[in-house]
Order: sequence, then structure tokens, then C-alpha cells
Amino acid sequence: MHNDTIGKTVGVAAAVCVICSIFVSGAAVYLKPIQEANKTLDVKRNILIAAGLLEEGGKTDVGELFEQIDSAVVDLATGEFVDDIAAEDFDPRRAAKDPTQSVAIDAGDDIAGIKRRSNYRVVYFLKDGEKIKRIILPVYGKGLWSTMYGLLALDADMTTIKSFGFYEHAETPGLGGEIDNTAWKALWTGKIALDADRQPAVRVIRGHVDKNSPEAVHQVDGLSGATITGRGVENLVRFWLGREGYGPLLKKLSM
Repeated sequence: MHNDTIGKTVGVAAAVCVICSIFVSGAAVYLKPIQEANKTLDVKRNILIAAGLLEEGGKTDVGELFEQIDSAVVDLATGEFVDDIAAEDFDPRRAAKDPTQSVAIDAGDDIAGIKRRSNYRVVYFLKDGEKIKRIILPVYGKGLWSTMYGLLALDADMTTIKSFGFYEHAETPGLGGEIDNTAWKALWTGKIALDADRQPAVRVIRGHVDKNSPEAVHQVDGLSGATITGRGVENLVRFWLGREGYGPLLKKLSM
């Protein structure tokens, strides 16, 4: 008698699917802690790059080098540091999704396109004794295709940009993805992020910056073929340097 029936075929296919799903689920559960650890390590590596302690592509003991970095949780509304929340335990992405730990941003103020932001953020410092040499600010906002996550480092004057780069995004390679271009990131170094009234002043312009312009200190060359991504970068930087972001903190630290 013929042994191939529709019922047996469907049964075998179902069994294979179940077995495969078990293996895939098990692998996902097993690998998740490893993936999270690697993600944390990558963020630390990028913080060290922003602090000027590690070159891009450099290989060293990140954990040991990261001991030179101080961190603190800041209340964005007041600019005051929060002592009862450990920086290593705070997850700003999760907090931003929790209505009890975040605030909705008015549409007119939400130039970064993030809709909500957590009440607190973790900031990082490179210090010489008690003196701040550099502050590293985590920033994020919408580009063309993705939310871009980066780190903006300011000098001790809380105004001059020391470095800027992204560690997570999904912008188009060769276009918006050029935000990863080392040459473009270098254009940010030395730019003045705030004006005399400590308001966000940095701009990503179309074309190249006229070095003879008095506004050149605030301007960065645009990305060819990636106007929307460039505008998104400008907007997120201006948002996080403003009153809805780290503005209150930077004002206090500059006094």
C-alpha cells in the first residue's frame, strides 16, 4: 500500500517546524546574555573613543580603560545629579517607554522626532582629579530610515565639540551612512555648539562651510545625497543641547 499520504506529509512538516522552532528559541535565549554583553562592550568602546582614550579600531582592554571614565545620572528637567539611581543599572531606552519614568515632548519642541524622553539620562566624564576635562553626552534622534544613537563629547567649557559619532543606526550605506565616515566626523571637532546665550547653534549646511563666514564656527559640511539624514543629525544635536535635553546641566556645569 502507498505510504505517502497528505496527512503524513503535513505531520512530518509540522514536526520538523516544531523541532526547528525549539532549537531557534533555545539558541535565542542562550545567546541573548552574550549579545547584551557585546552591546554593552561596544557602547563602552565608543564612550572611550569619544573621551579620546581609544582610537577607532584600537584594540585594548576596554574594561580596564573604562575605569578612567566617571558616570552620573542627571535629572534633565533640573540639570541636577541624582544620587539614588546607579548609572550602571539605569536603562534610558526602557525608561523612555515607561510613562512613569518619562515625559511626552510637545510636537513643536520635538525636532529630534523621539516623541518621549526619559526623565533621567546617564552622562560620562573624563576628569583630572575633580576637574572635568570632557563630558560625553548620549544623544539620539530620527534620521531618514532609523533612530540614530550617538555620543557627543564637549570640552571643559561645555561648549566646544571634541568629538561626535554614532554607534547605532540603519541609514543608507554610501549616503546617510556616511555619518560613520571618519573624515565627516572629524569636521565636528572644534565646532562651537552653543552661542553666547548658551542656545544650540550648530548647523549641518548644504555644501561646504565658508571658512571666512562668522558662522563657520557653528557649521558642518552637509552629506551629499543625504539631506534628510543630515537634517536629522542637526536636529538631534540641537534638541539634546537645548532645554529639553542637557541644556540645564550644561548651564550649571559652565558656571
